[in-house]
Amino acid sequence: MTKKLMYLLGIIITILVGTYFYYTCCSCCGNTATDTPVDKNQEQVKTPVVPEATSYPFSLEGNGFSYTTNDNFNFNTSGFAILDPLSKKVDTGVDAIKKYVEQDPNNAVTITGYYKDSETNNSAFPNLGIARANTVKNYMVAKGIPSSNLNITGQLKEDMVAKDSIYLGPVAYTVGVNEDNSEQMSTLYQKIKDNPLVLHFKTGEAAINLTAEQRQKIADISIYLDKVDGALCTVIGHTDNTGDRNKNISLGLSRAEFAKQYLVNNGISATKVSASSKGPDVPIETNDTEEGRAKNRRTVVTLK
Repeated sequence: MTKKLMYLLGIIITILVGTYFYYTCCSCCGNTATDTPVDKNQEQVKTPVVPEATSYPFSLEGNGFSYTTNDNFNFNTSGFAILDPLSKKVDTGVDAIKKYVEQDPNNAVTITGYYKDSETNNSAFPNLGIARANTVKNYMVAKGIPSSNLNITGQLKEDMVAKDSIYLGPVAYTVGVNEDNSEQMSTLYQKIKDNPLVLHFKTGEAAINLTAEQRQKIADISIYLDKVDGALCTVIGHTDNTGDRNKNISLGLSRAEFAKQYLVNNGISATKVSASSKGPDVPIETNDTEEGRAKNRRTVVTLK
């Protein structure tokens, strides 16, 4: 074999051996010669982390009373109506509270409703927390627990996470004792009488838009009605003197009934609210100007 032929044969063998080791090593590393190079500047796609829904139990403990279940009252986001179905364990807890109150009229329970700032408050109360607590209170009252033994409040809870647009148990409970609040209720009564809730709206409106101050007035009226036996709320419709008096009396009454229904829809007992009309008979401004007539067209909500 000539040197030239041996030289060519050596080159061929070298190429074959090199090719063999190249593909063998790349295979072991999980790469191939056709791998697409990775762009270091390319952002990695991450699966979004879905926060776990929060859930609060129906739990009370203190003053010799204890009851806990993981079930509770549930509410839609931006809602204050209790969602069905309601767990039987919750009703068992309500029955236990009833027995607790019956043992001593001074025993009391404070209901705290949770809410988030991002929710839309379409209730008549200062916040959805109070509205939710008020709904739970009304449920308990319907089960035979006196409203005078139930207190309500609201608490901002920004860490709440809804499950399918439902908050699971955004309500907490505290066991306590009723204190003598006669002086406080006397002060509250005078506050409401001196500065009643005055509404201005057109007949046929489907909603009443309240300011923060007006919402607080409704909350005050609700508290007084709960705590004072025999307390009554009056809703009186007033009009200007334009047109027939009898028609104005009827118009004032329809506005008062509309306002009463609004209060009832927000959890104030219909038996504690009366609606009436004084038509054009009690003006607070002159009827000679449009501005004065507009102020006379009012509905006043106060205590009897």
